[in-house]
Order: sequence, then C-alpha cells, then structure tokens
Amino acid sequence: MSEHDLELIGLRKVYPGGTVAVEGFDLKVDRGEFISFVGPSGCGKTTTLRMIAGLEDITAGELLIRGRNMTRTPTEKRPTATIFQNYAIFPHMNVRKNIEFGLVVRNTPPAEVKRRVDAIIDKLQIGDVADAREASLSGGQKQRLALARGLVTEPDILLLDEPLGALDANLRKSIQEELRILQRDLNITFIFVTHAQSEALSMGDRVVVMNAGQVEQISPPFELYTRPASPFVARFIGRNKIIAGELAETDAQRATVSTRFGRLSGVPRFDQTSAPANAPALVVVPSEYVDIRATGSTRRQAETDLVSGTVEVLDTVGHVAYLTVALDEKQSVRLETHVERVSGRGIEPGATVDLTWAADRATILLDPANAGT
Repeated sequence: MSEHDLELIGLRKVYPGGTVAVEGFDLKVDRGEFISFVGPSGCGKTTTLRMIAGLEDITAGELLIRGRNMTRTPTEKRPTATIFQNYAIFPHMNVRKNIEFGLVVRNTPPAEVKRRVDAIIDKLQIGDVADAREASLSGGQKQRLALARGLVTEPDILLLDEPLGALDANLRKSIQEELRILQRDLNITFIFVTHAQSEALSMGDRVVVMNAGQVEQISPPFELYTRPASPFVARFIGRNKIIAGELAETDAQRATVSTRFGRLSGVPRFDQTSAPANAPALVVVPSEYVDIRATGSTRRQAETDLVSGTVEVLDTVGHVAYLTVALDEKQSVRLETHVERVSGRGIEPGATVDLTWAADRATILLDPANAGT
C-alpha cells in the first residue's frame, strides 16, 4: 500500500476554449497531513480540489489515492468527502437525517448508520440540535453539521472548499482551532482551500501557494513565511520588505545584491550555478525582522544590513504602530511594530530613521520579470 494518501502527477486542466486552469501540478501528501491551498481568485486552487473530488475532469496527468489510480474514477466511488462554502445542507431534513444521508445512499446497514451517526454527533457536540433543521441553526452549528456529514462516511481524504468563508471573524477563529484539533484527533488527511493566507498558515502542515494555474511554492508555514521561493510568494505572503537591485556576488550560503541603498545580502533561494552576472534580484525581509531606530541611535553590528529613510506616516491602533517610511522618492515601505518600540524614541512623521535587520534573515531571489530591463 502506498505511503501517500494523495499523489498528483503532472495534473492539468484545460477548459473548452483553451483556458488553462491548472498546469503541471505535482504533489505528494502523507497520511494524516493537513494541506492548505492558498492564492488569489482564479489561481486554480478550487479547480484542483474539484479534480481531486472528481467534480472536474482531468485533462492530463494522474491522480492516485493510497496508491490507486483514480484519475477517471467517478466521484461516488472515490474515498473522499467534500465540504463546500455554502455547506449544501438539505433544509427539509433535520441534523440527524442530514448526517445519515451519505451512509443511506451507500446502503450502509441501519445499525451501522446509527452507530456512526451517534459517534460523530457526540464528537462534534451537536446532540442538542440533532432534531433541528437548517433554518434554526447558528453559523457554528451549520459548520459542525457539514463536518459531521463529511466525516461520518469515514473518507480517506476530506476536501474543504473555503468552508469558513461565511462565518464572522470571532467564530471563524474558534472553528479554525476546533477543526485543527479534530483533524489531529481523527488523523484524516485534510485538503483545505482558502483565500485567507493567515488561515492557510495557521492550519496547514504544509501550504501550497498557487498563481495563474501553477504552483509557486509548497512548504511548511514558517519556511513559506520566512523563505519565499519566488517574487510572487514574497509579495503575496506576509508583510515582506522588498528591495530591488542586481546580483553582485553569490555562493552556497550568501548572496549580495547591489541596490541604490547600498550592498545588501541574504540567503540565496535560487540555483547559484546558473545565475547570470548582474541578474535582476530582490532582497526580501519579513517585516517582523526589521528594527527601526532614530538615525544616530543605531549601533551597527556585524552581519547586519541597514537602510535609512524618512517617516511619512505613523498610526497607532491599540498596542500596534503602523509606519510608512520613504527610502527615497521612488520607494516606501510599510512597517508594523509594538507601540513601545517607537514611543518616546524620536520616531515620528518627518524624522529620519534607520531600518536594520540581520543579513541571514533576508532572502535573495532572482527577478526574471525584470531581466533585460
């Protein structure tokens, strides 16, 4: 038996008319992994989920579930269950009947239906609304019902298509935590599609970032956040400070970029052996790693890079300070820090400041979009 619950091999989807929705998608998912898909609207993440579910035909490539090729297997014969954003609850059935439905259509013996339904109702703590219908359920209860209906069939893989999108912020956070605990407890593979990067990063064991039908990066959340592999990921994930320049020097551990603010260095995230001289490059620094001090109060340390600028805007919201710093007439950066790190330190609109960070916190990327310009 395969060690992977799910394998996508060169998966491709082309719609009638020639529109390419997904191109060359490769992915191996281990047993019990929680995989988050994230990307802008139209990037192909939901199309990929629907191909896994069997709701979209696969143009090319292969899809394996636990080693079995299911590229052409119909939806009802796949060991998957799907939860949609609108939950697709049957309004004429009560909670218990909704949960039973998937087992009944599979001709599951009545005693087994009752055992499984009782168990999942107890697991998700919805026994007090077991006889209620959709119209009387809260958002959280509808979410738990949708989960119960998906899990009661005991799928190998649970597919979730933006299932928290209809919830308010506080309930959404609560359900995120419950969902992650439930997934770990059941040890079922979850494939979770979301447009919210914070949700993808907080819930996934690994995160798949998609753009224009292609995979940009597949990484654990911390690596994705701190070591983006492409300019798109650097701009899409987190609050990175990005400075453009030209590649000056590189080796396996360090790359140096010549910028109009001086030479800056960091960890290379590209094939150093094939990087052309003076190639367009980006210095990418997560906002959390940037320190801000009034110019003149900075103690420059070894292995630390520095750029200077002028504070244009300083806003505070509770304990958080938001600053916009103009590095020159062409580029400004936005920073977020604790109020105590700026209050009473000469950091105010019009003040000149130094931005510093440890060089090994920066990532150096090639920028092919600007090659030849």
